[in-house]
Amino acid sequence: MSAPHSNSRAPLKGTETLEVPAVNAVNPVTLNRNSSPGEVALVGAGPGDPELLTIKALRLIRNADIVLYDRLVSQGVMDLIPEGVDRQHVGKQRANHAVPQEQINQRLVDLARQGYRVVRLKGGDPFIFGRGGEEIESLAAAGIRFQVVPGITAASGCSAYAGIPLTHRDYAQSVRFVTGHLKNDTCDLPWADFVQTSQTLVFYMGLVGLPVITRELIAHGMSPDMSVALISRGTTAEQLVVVGTLSDICAKVEQNRVEAPTLVIIGEVVRLRNKLDWMAAAQPVEAGGQ
Repeated sequence: MSAPHSNSRAPLKGTETLEVPAVNAVNPVTLNRNSSPGEVALVGAGPGDPELLTIKALRLIRNADIVLYDRLVSQGVMDLIPEGVDRQHVGKQRANHAVPQEQINQRLVDLARQGYRVVRLKGGDPFIFGRGGEEIESLAAAGIRFQVVPGITAASGCSAYAGIPLTHRDYAQSVRFVTGHLKNDTCDLPWADFVQTSQTLVFYMGLVGLPVITRELIAHGMSPDMSVALISRGTTAEQLVVVGTLSDICAKVEQNRVEAPTLVIIGEVVRLRNKLDWMAAAQPVEAGGQ
């Protein structure tokens, strides 16, 4: 781990042209006094393809002292972290949190107070099912300097790489993001609100809950023939897209042995994949392939 920076008023390396709050300036979020010599950047790592990182995200990653990263950050993005930078895994899996959220919050506070330039690297976007809001609440309350760098969220990244537009004038005028992590496998979601015409539904982390999702949507009036796509490891070289309907998608997922992380897209727009699957068209045909 590198030593804390001696000049506590210096901006983050590589951000000299950006205005960064000075130490002891008023925190615009809570009006607390900023008292930390270090700073935390919540950085969205995107859905997997490292080339989908923003320029700002890449600059901060390359100039960090410490990176706290989630399980869903792809290896391609992790490879961009320079050698010698302290890497701390704080990821979570279903019912298995490597580090509880409260401890992550406190660790960010402690490291910034020690003078480190910390990157909190999160898969997708920090503010979409990423608990980024909880983390910066803790930072603001503690008077820690912080900034947030948006990332391409899985819904837009995976749908684009699968050739499925989330909105389309002829099929969907709205899109709704829903967490697929159903608490205690219950059905406590506004299912009736999901059954709308001209709407695309996107369930994050919906693999385990897929049987419940399909069952409840059909029970609340959605056609069993509604098109569904499940995207596994989207935007990466291991991307797998399984397409079906509400009535048969679970069987198809089981047949294809789909693995997390996954994204579920439900709506008429899924039918456009047959015409718009640009990633498949871009792949070279192997010898003996179809």
